[in-house]
Amino acid sequence: MKILDKYILKTFLVPFAATFLIVLFVLVMQLLWQTFENIAGKGISISFILKFLYYTSLSIVPQALPIAVLLSSIMALGSLGENYEFAAAKSSGISLQRLVRPLIFLTLILSGINFLFLNNIFPYAILKQQNLYYNIKKKKPALALVPGSFNSDIPKYQIKFDEKYGEEKNLLRNVLIYDLSSRKGNQKVITAKRGKIISEEGSRYMTFILFDGYYYQDHTMTTKSFSKKEKMPASQATFKEYEFNIDISDLVGDGALEEERFKNSFKMLKLQQLHDTIPVLKTSYNDLLLARAKSIASISKSKQLYKYSDSLKANGIDTTGILQNFDLKDKISILNGSKTKINSALTNVKNNLSSIKRKRKTLNFFDSEYYGRIALSFSCLILFFIGAPLGSIIRKGGFGLPMILAIAIYVTYFFGNTMGKNLAEESSISSLLGSWISAMVMIPFGVFLTRRATKDKGLFNIDAILLPIKNLFLKFKSKKDI
Repeated sequence: MKILDKYILKTFLVPFAATFLIVLFVLVMQLLWQTFENIAGKGISISFILKFLYYTSLSIVPQALPIAVLLSSIMALGSLGENYEFAAAKSSGISLQRLVRPLIFLTLILSGINFLFLNNIFPYAILKQQNLYYNIKKKKPALALVPGSFNSDIPKYQIKFDEKYGEEKNLLRNVLIYDLSSRKGNQKVITAKRGKIISEEGSRYMTFILFDGYYYQDHTMTTKSFSKKEKMPASQATFKEYEFNIDISDLVGDGALEEERFKNSFKMLKLQQLHDTIPVLKTSYNDLLLARAKSIASISKSKQLYKYSDSLKANGIDTTGILQNFDLKDKISILNGSKTKINSALTNVKNNLSSIKRKRKTLNFFDSEYYGRIALSFSCLILFFIGAPLGSIIRKGGFGLPMILAIAIYVTYFFGNTMGKNLAEESSISSLLGSWISAMVMIPFGVFLTRRATKDKGLFNIDAILLPIKNLFLKFKSKKDI
C-alpha cells in the first residue's frame, strides 16, 4: 500500500473511531433514558442492566455506523482542504478521485460489514434486548413487608400486621390478610394473632403459617343490597394453625429475566427468514380478502342479481322501471329486502375492516423490514459520497461546522426514511419505494456534490446569481449617465 493511501486512511479512521463511539454512546443513553422509568426500582442486578445496555448497543450499531461515516468523511476531507494538502496533491497531478480511492474501498467494506451485522447480529440483539426489557418491565419491585400498613407488593394479596419480630424478622403479630386470588367477586379475609413467614432464597413461593386465627369467605358475587348480602352463602371457621403458599416468582430472583417470550417479531428474523415468511403472509392476506368477498357476495346474492339482470336485458325489459311491474305492497317488500341485504353487507364489511387492516399492516411490517435492512446497509456508501465531496468543498475540519452539516444531512435522511417507512406501513406506497425514498433523494445530491468537488467549485455558484443582477444595474446606470 502506498504512503499516500495509508495517510488518507489514517486521516479518516481516527475521526471515524471517535465519532462512532460518541454517536453510539449518545444513542444508547437516549434509549436508556426513555426506558429508565421501567427499570429503576425493580431490584434488578447490575449484571442484567449491563446485559440490557450491551444488547441495546448491538441493536444501534447499524444506525451509528452511517452517521460516523458521514461525519468522519466531512472531517477528514475538510481537514485535508483546510491544511492545503489538497492543493499540494493537485499541484502534483493527483486528482480528487485518486485521493479518495482508498476511502471508497473502505466504505464498501463497511457497507458489507453493516449488511452482515443487520442480517446476523441485529436480529439476535433485538431478540435478547426486547425480551429482557419486557421481563424487566413486568417485574414487580423488590418485596419489603412493612408493619403498620397494608402491603400490596404481592399480587392479589393485601397484607397488614402490627409488628415484625424475631432474630430473622420473620415473625408477625396481629395479622390481617385480604385474599383477592379467588374467583371474581369472592371475598376471603384471614385474621390471626400470630404468624410466621418462611421463604427460601431463590424459591418462587413464600409460605405463611398463621396461629390462633379466623377466616371468612363469600361464595357468590358481592352485592350492594344489605338484605341480599345477609342471604349470601359463605364459610367461616377458627383455626389453631393455618398454612398457605403465595407465588412470588415476579418479585424475587432474576432467573425469569432471561426467558424468551417473543421470537417471531419481524425485527428478530434474518433476511432469509423474512424472505420465506413474506409469501406465507401474502397468501394468508389474499385468502382473507377472498373469504370476505365471498361472504359479501353470499349476503347480497350478487350472482342471482347478475343472472336476473341479464335475463331482463335478454327479454328486452327496461330494468330501470322494473318496480313498475309490481303493486305498492310488493314494491315496499322488495325495497325493504334490498335495504336489509345492503345493511347486512355493510355491517359485514365494517366488522372485518379492522382485521383486514391489521393483517395488511403486519405484512407491511415484514415487507418494510426486509427492504429497509438492504437499504440501510447501503447508507454508508451513499452518505460517504455526500460527506467526502462536501468536506473537500467547505475545507473545514474539527467538530464544528462538519458536525452541524452531518446532523442536518442525517436528519434529512432519517426523516425521509421514517416518512417512507410509515407510508409503506399504511399501504400508501409500496414497501420497496418507502425503504429507498431517502436514497432516491440523497443519491442525486451526492452526484451534484461530487461533480462540484471534482471541478473544484464551491457548493453554490453565487456569481451565477449575482453577476446578472450586477450587469442589470450597470446597464441602467449607463443609460442614466447618457
